[in-house]
Order: sequence, then C-alpha cells, then structure tokens
Amino acid sequence: MKALAARRHHRAAPVVLLLMALLAVGGVYAAFAPSPAQAATASTADIETGKKLFQANCATCHGPSAEGTDIAPSLVGVGAAAVDFQVSTGRMPMAMDGPQAPAKPPQMNEEQTAALAAYVASLGAGPAIPTDDQVDPTQGDAAEGMALFRTNCAMCHNAVGAGGALSSGKAAPSLMNTSDRNIFQAMETGPGPMPVFNDAVITAEGKRDIIAFLTEQDKGSAGGNPLGGLGPVAEGLWAWVLGLAVMIGGAVWIGAKSS
Repeated sequence: MKALAARRHHRAAPVVLLLMALLAVGGVYAAFAPSPAQAATASTADIETGKKLFQANCATCHGPSAEGTDIAPSLVGVGAAAVDFQVSTGRMPMAMDGPQAPAKPPQMNEEQTAALAAYVASLGAGPAIPTDDQVDPTQGDAAEGMALFRTNCAMCHNAVGAGGALSSGKAAPSLMNTSDRNIFQAMETGPGPMPVFNDAVITAEGKRDIIAFLTEQDKGSAGGNPLGGLGPVAEGLWAWVLGLAVMIGGAVWIGAKSS
C-alpha cells in the first residue's frame, strides 16, 4: 500500500491519469456514437454492370473513376443512397448546367439504378439505401415528426412540405407525392443546398417520424382550401383583402344610395 501511495505522488502520475481518461472517453464514444451506414453487399455482376453504366452516362462529368472534375464532385464515399436518390428522381444525369439539378422523369430503370448505386458504393463506404422498415410511415409518430420537421425543415420546405424559394436561383422542392425512400435518402445525403441530417442530428426513428408526418400532409386539407399550407399568415391576408373589399363595396353602395 505504501508503494502504491508513493506512486500517486510521482511527477508522471497526472500524465498517466490524463491518458487513461482520454482512452476511457474515446472508448465510450466509440461504443455509443452512431456509425455511418454501410453500402449493402452487391454481386460482382451488378458492380460491373453499374461500372459500364457509369462510364456511359456519368464519367464525362464525374471522371472515369468517379474522382470528380472541375464541373462535378467526386462520388467516392457518397454511398448507394445518394446515387439512388439522384438517379431515381431524374436529377442525374443532368440535362444542362444550372443552380441545382431539378427533378424530372428518370432516364434509368430500377435495375440500372440499383447497379449504378452498387458500383458507386463499391468505391467507398457511405449511406446505404434504406430498408422498407426504415421508411415505413405506419411505424412512425406523425406528431413527433411534425415537431422535427418544423424545427429542421420547414424554413425551406414550408410548414407542410409544399416547397419554397431559396437564394441564387435555387428552390426547396415540394415534398408532396415524394416517395418515402427518397425523403429518407435526402435527409441522409443532403442533395444540392440541403444539409446532411445524419443519425447524430436526426435519428433513423426521427426520420421515419418525419415521413409519417409528410404522409399525413399528402392526404390533403381536412377543410377548405389549404392556401399553400402557410397557416394564419395566408388566412389573415385573405381575410384582410376580402374584408377590405367588402367594406369598400359597402361604402360605395351606401354613398350611391344617399346621393
């Protein structure tokens, strides 16, 4: 015991204790921190098919090995989810250069899209295409999703996901009638001006709750014209304009009758 007590007063003891504390903190973080999604295992045939599709449709902008060029970013490490989102929504390949890639009818079918995603995923780990359970709105909480959406998304996409204008010619697209998988993938990968909402920001369960909330919005307004889902601002404006018009019309009518 005396020897142990003597070592506690050694000049190197604080350094040893600091290193032990750092190792402990690092171990706890590694155990509980969310790990990045890994690309799903794909067959060699799928990867080879995807490579041919990439060379024919994507290499001109992204480089022969997806390393990126002056006009397009590297795709190494973006994962299968980013490819599936961009290609299945028709945003890629782009028809022309612009502030952002607009959605349009896709140029590749599901099999081609899956093969292309498999090839890009083989170049480096990244977010994988979500499973059906991850995007199932029936397993989500729409009320929790509403809170998350209005905290993280409504400032660009509108309070009910109707979309809105951004700066520099960009726009946050409407999320109405957008597939559940694409909504999840957009949060995971952050396409265009959109930030990435990884599991450290919004958990997988939170993303599913947001999908559940947006699914409820797709059902439409329960009563009357939703006025773009802008809430009391739009409703108050219409009440003011119509009310003012009625008052002016009444004043004109009264004036005409009195004369």
